[in-house]
Amino acid sequence: MDIVLTIVHVFIAIAIVGLVLMQHGKGADAGAAFGSGASATVFGSQGSGTFLSKLTAILATIFFVTSLTLAWFAANQDREPSGVMDGVAPTTLEAPVSEVPAAPIAPAGQSDVPVLPGAAK
Repeated sequence: MDIVLTIVHVFIAIAIVGLVLMQHGKGADAGAAFGSGASATVFGSQGSGTFLSKLTAILATIFFVTSLTLAWFAANQDREPSGVMDGVAPTTLEAPVSEVPAAPIAPAGQSDVPVLPGAAK
């Protein structure tokens, strides 16, 4: 469901961009205010909306609804948090720590360190 809604959302976004680029802007008639004719249309009432402006408003509403729906889906997904160690099998020691033999300790006066010739003992 998420994927279908995301695809619809992207197509609506592209359609809105296309419709906005095709429409005639209000600022395009600004030259009329300086004497090039039809100055009443520059800042006058817009009149009835054209087909493109109505279609743009409908697509913008659908885009808004799909945005809210996708946000709701993202917030309510039942995902368990994943960590770095998820999926790694636990390892066990071959012997418990209490059974590992300790290293032998040399008796006093004996050492494994060799004595250099000429060194005092």
